[in-house]
Amino acid sequence: MRLSVPTRILCSLPFTDGDAGHRYADLRVKDGGNHVWTFRCIWRDGVYAKPVFSKGWLEFVYAKNLKIHDKVDLYEKRDVDKASVAYTIEVRRNILRLMGQDIWIEVEYLHHYGLA
Repeated sequence: MRLSVPTRILCSLPFTDGDAGHRYADLRVKDGGNHVWTFRCIWRDGVYAKPVFSKGWLEFVYAKNLKIHDKVDLYEKRDVDKASVAYTIEVRRNILRLMGQDIWIEVEYLHHYGLA
């Protein structure tokens, strides 16, 4: 399972040229529980140039019990030294609709509400 990412973020990722016409970036990403994950973002040349998260992504999906329609936000931290984690990830789930508004909770905190 892969996560397609918007092409507009390509300019902000540190890609390296790999073999077979692939470019990749290994991103160290910290979640809301301060666990650090490594995701590989692959960008292929050609007609299907859509970037995807591959390596490390599936483990994250299973660990967080992600579901269809969960929202994933990846944030880049600015002015960080090169040794630290430069990205954070937040995953939110729509748990109910109240008075016409969707209520979203970070999956890290679902257990606080008995929803995990």
